[in-house]
Amino acid sequence: MAEVSDLTIPLEKLSYIVLKAREYDVKEEVSEPDPGSNSSDDGMVSVLEDHGDDPVRKELVTCIRELNEDEQIDLVALVWLGRGDGDSEDWEELREQARQARNKRTARYLLGIPMLGDLIEEGVDKLGGSLAEIESETI
Repeated sequence: MAEVSDLTIPLEKLSYIVLKAREYDVKEEVSEPDPGSNSSDDGMVSVLEDHGDDPVRKELVTCIRELNEDEQIDLVALVWLGRGDGDSEDWEELREQARQARNKRTARYLLGIPMLGDLIEEGVDKLGGSLAEIESETI
């Protein structure tokens, strides 16, 4: 049975990725591509829209790309574990599948998965860890 200590990615990094993924997940389709006014006049609605130059997306992509190969593999395996593709006994198999599937588009792949932050957190939980304490310290 795998444990959270088997992860190559620190829980602090995972907590940051979960936080950014949740910020990114709340984004909506752009309702007005060229509003022509400032954000305060529009009630700051544009910060919740998924613009191509979105700073949250950039931060999340940069963070994922800066992970080393083993950390990226663990991140993908955690997502798969969190969505129910296996349980803690299958950790090494999930990790090997993630290693085989790894390419240079890991960030793009992960950002295309709905509820990414929740899946990562669920994966950590299945390994016996918790991001709740770390998340409360960063807020």
